[in-house]
Amino acid sequence: MEAALDEFAAKSYEEASLNNIIKNAGISKGTFYYHYEDKQALYLSLLQSMANAKVEFVERKMQDYDRNEDLNLFESLKLQARSAIEFARIYPRYYPFALMFLKEKGNRIYGTAMDMLGGTSEKYFEELLEKAMLHGDIKPGITKPFAAKIVAYLLTRYDELFDIKRATELDFDHVLRDIDILIDFMQYGLGSNRPNNG
Repeated sequence: MEAALDEFAAKSYEEASLNNIIKNAGISKGTFYYHYEDKQALYLSLLQSMANAKVEFVERKMQDYDRNEDLNLFESLKLQARSAIEFARIYPRYYPFALMFLKEKGNRIYGTAMDMLGGTSEKYFEELLEKAMLHGDIKPGITKPFAAKIVAYLLTRYDELFDIKRATELDFDHVLRDIDILIDFMQYGLGSNRPNNG
């Protein structure tokens, strides 16, 4: 898995060499094919491992936050973003792989991976928004499915909004500032909150 992580972090899925991975792992092809059907199975397994590790880390951080119940939707999203950045700092080998995966948008492997990782993000945001709507965090008249789609869409595409995929190194503090701007936009929109004086 470490050899695969190095290869997939350095090259696109198509350019990544299964032979290089097998060679760098110091195993035979027979051993590889005993565990994985092909390169795609290995790639998807690595993505799933990364996603599981990140979710577990963020959920643990959210549970550790004593005032979690008092947070509104947008404060909760900001806290989760900070936890995700902390995950990237603690597990720096995942970051280049995640960055390379983002560059796969539009390619078949990206669609396959998102099908595997699934509508889990939308389902997660629907559950989060259900609680938020009960607390009055969302404007009346906005439906939960619509809000879930908007939140999931914006948060899973923040790399496009802020050109993160073009960076070779990530300034985590800068990313946090950008995510705060994005979440503030979700909360307040583009308009100023000044009252109309006539």
